[in-house]
Amino acid sequence: MKRRILLVDDEVTVLLTLKAVLEISGFDVHTAASAREARSKIRLNEYHMVITDMRMENDAAGAEVVRAARTASYHPAVALLTAFPVDDEGWDDGAPDKVLVKATQTKVLLQQIDRLFEQHAAKLSRLAAQASGSKPETKDAGPSAAMAAVPRRRTPPAAKIDA
Repeated sequence: MKRRILLVDDEVTVLLTLKAVLEISGFDVHTAASAREARSKIRLNEYHMVITDMRMENDAAGAEVVRAARTASYHPAVALLTAFPVDDEGWDDGAPDKVLVKATQTKVLLQQIDRLFEQHAAKLSRLAAQASGSKPETKDAGPSAAMAAVPRRRTPPAAKIDA
């Protein structure tokens, strides 16, 4: 089973380019072109990760997507994709797990996504262990039992994505 990512961006060229790069790298990628569409998809589907642009139909659209992902029962990893500086204040507990910078090299972006998957799996494992009162497992954990068995993706040749 491939890791499922929801990619959210209102710039169609960025959306389609990143979708292609992620699919070539072994991910199952769904897309949304607005915060409203993303929130609907987050409610109706289950994703291992949500990657959203910050500024879309308004300056707060990305934060709305992050909040929707944070409240999803399946607890996806959340990354903010932006070309603009991000203010760390005002996020409360709903901050993204990672900020990804647009116009970065594909190889670097994919490495950051892989690290985020690993960090998020460890976080979910710790939370599950705390809830059950047991010791956390060292292997991958995720929103479902199937995620632990997800094969690692292959690394494509390096390329640059300009947004």
